[in-house]
Amino acid sequence: MNVLNRNFVVSFCVCLLCIVFSSGAIFANDYKGWEENSEYNSYYNYKERDSLKGTLEKFEKVTPMPGMDPGTAFYLDEGGDKIIVHLCPWDYADPKETGIRKGVKTKVKGSWAEINGQDVFMGAKVKQGEDFEFKVRLTKDGKPFWTMGPEELAKELSSK
Repeated sequence: MNVLNRNFVVSFCVCLLCIVFSSGAIFANDYKGWEENSEYNSYYNYKERDSLKGTLEKFEKVTPMPGMDPGTAFYLDEGGDKIIVHLCPWDYADPKETGIRKGVKTKVKGSWAEINGQDVFMGAKVKQGEDFEFKVRLTKDGKPFWTMGPEELAKELSSK
């Protein structure tokens, strides 16, 4: 094998390894503090799901607990009560990527929790109008979508 071919083979192998390792990182869905068995996710109780209705006022970038990656949250005005709703890690879906709109009547399903002395609503599904839905947790057990592998997530997202 001549030097040119050997350099090509080595370069090709290095590129292939980079692709394999970087795609593993992409699909690992490892958001610090947001892991499936994290302390934060242990607060979500799928057996005590609740539903809220109101108008979405504004989005906010939150850090639910010290050391966590930031998350996407919004304030819901429910008849004068301002409720903060935690959705997901910011890098999983920021406000623009959620498709959820401010100033619109909104229905949220999820679970109440007290985190760092603050009452928060941990959202599982957000509905606006008849045709729009943004879902981030399984109904049957509360598993977060951002912790799923690509095949499982694709299956869930296609079943909407």
